Amino acid sequence: MLPLIDAATRELLLANGRDCERDHHPVLKLFNPTGPATWLICAMEPDGDTLFGLCDLGVGEPELGYVSLDELKEVSAGLVIGLERDLSFRATHPISIYARAARAARRIVDLSSTLDMYPWV
Repeated sequence: MLPLIDAATRELLLANGRDCERDHHPVLKLFNPTGPATWLICAMEPDGDTLFGLCDLGVGEPELGYVSLDELKEVSAGLVIGLERDLSFRATHPISIYARAARAARRIVDLSSTLDMYPWV
């Protein structure tokens, strides 16, 4: 099983966290392979635990906010198949655009394949 965050991704997330004024592209996509939850993470606080990104628990209300890496690890450990990283994910827009599209669709959407639906992207 892969760790939720590898060393290179951790360094990029920490660098983004130091530059909190910028509208960063998500660097990491985590998801529950057996459920609706998805997280697009763009930054990490210096504590190494607090992540910032777009959180979608599958209840129709995705939101920007903070999530604990330790809590995600606990959730993952409690699942039959743990949370996974989407190794093919490559962000095409800043997190604010993903958030706008997610609010409109009531779930996180793949912007690379749905640009027609969101002309403001």
